[in-house]
Amino acid sequence: MLDIKWIRENLDEAIERLNTRGGDFSYLRELVAKDEERRSLIATVEKLKSERNTKSKEIGLMAKKGENTEPIKEQVRQIGDQIKLDDEKIAEIDAYILDKLLNTPNIPSKTTPVGLDDKDNVLIRDWGVPKEFKFPIKDHADLGEKLGILDFQRAAKITGARFVIDRGLGARLERSLIQFMMDLHSEDHGYTEIMPPYLINEASMYATGQFPKFKADSYKVTSDEDTWYLNPTAEVPTINMYRDEIIEGDLLPLKFVSYTTAFRSEAGSAGRDTKGILRQHQFNKVELIKFTKPEDSYAELEKMLKNSEKVLQLLKLPYRVVALSTGDMGFGMAKTYDIEVWIPSQNTYREIGSISNAEDYQARRGNIRFKRTKDAKTEFVHTLNGSGLAVGRTMIAIIENYQNEDGSITIPEALVPYMHTTVIK
Repeated sequence: MLDIKWIRENLDEAIERLNTRGGDFSYLRELVAKDEERRSLIATVEKLKSERNTKSKEIGLMAKKGENTEPIKEQVRQIGDQIKLDDEKIAEIDAYILDKLLNTPNIPSKTTPVGLDDKDNVLIRDWGVPKEFKFPIKDHADLGEKLGILDFQRAAKITGARFVIDRGLGARLERSLIQFMMDLHSEDHGYTEIMPPYLINEASMYATGQFPKFKADSYKVTSDEDTWYLNPTAEVPTINMYRDEIIEGDLLPLKFVSYTTAFRSEAGSAGRDTKGILRQHQFNKVELIKFTKPEDSYAELEKMLKNSEKVLQLLKLPYRVVALSTGDMGFGMAKTYDIEVWIPSQNTYREIGSISNAEDYQARRGNIRFKRTKDAKTEFVHTLNGSGLAVGRTMIAIIENYQNEDGSITIPEALVPYMHTTVIK
């Protein structure tokens, strides 16, 4: 959530930078006007309360003297009525301001490329050279079904479309990738492992910016006593571990690698990448999360990007890194890099991970603060999140890039200790 004080003091800049996202944010002028009205009303209410207190004391003195207090009591009642009306108006304005702020995205960093959509993303670097196949390339879905490691038909029978059953070495491949990623990030990169709850409350979804913007993409779970939502990404439960808390400054940065199964309805994506496991309702993901001091967050973002890239380097999968433009960036992020892995059957690079800095946007929504010293004032932390990586999409890249002419799949060297085999056939 944006800082209303910063918006008030930098209104033109706020609108100009937000407009680069492709929308019209001129409504912030009305927001500032409402905020001024609110502050004026608060000052009026404080003045009225002071006046009421003074008159109440007068009533006591007059009563002791036996004087008629009814006229002044009527004045106190009228003041009370006015205070009530003003408080109701303040509450109404508060609700208006909160709604607008919850629905306003983060202000892009000044280093984020300005553009309308993904066509304006900027290539940062690429790594590896796509393999030239001397036989017709098969996609991961066809390969997986013929090898008996991916079962779409039985998954559809159990649940519905866009689910899969991993079988045999397919199940082992997914499990191995999860363990490989978790080991790499915890042992080599210094992140603390987390396995958070899959069910999340509404406050957590608002804190990280999923709600209200992406409520249609969320799965709701209800019982007689509770209402929860299925985890859409490990970013949500992991960042919410520190909601409404003050962190000791000496502990920052806090670094977590979090494994979850994620669930998304992908509303509005029917017909897009629905074959295979590229875009599913349920998928496994390893996520990197950091809580940092504001002045350190962009250096930590670059470190996080390199940590995520290391996964693909060890697996020897060609990829590239792009900086997302303002028009293609996520709602709550100030800057985002995408890692895109080479998918042979599509003859293109596809997103396998996003690494983002939300600055203080999520911390402000979730009230996550820190103190530099015991006696220092509290400040909002910066939160960062990054894929470390999307497990299903890494499987796709391995199956397709390591396919052989006979339909078998060679196991990347880095995964052999986890897979206990060198080939799926």
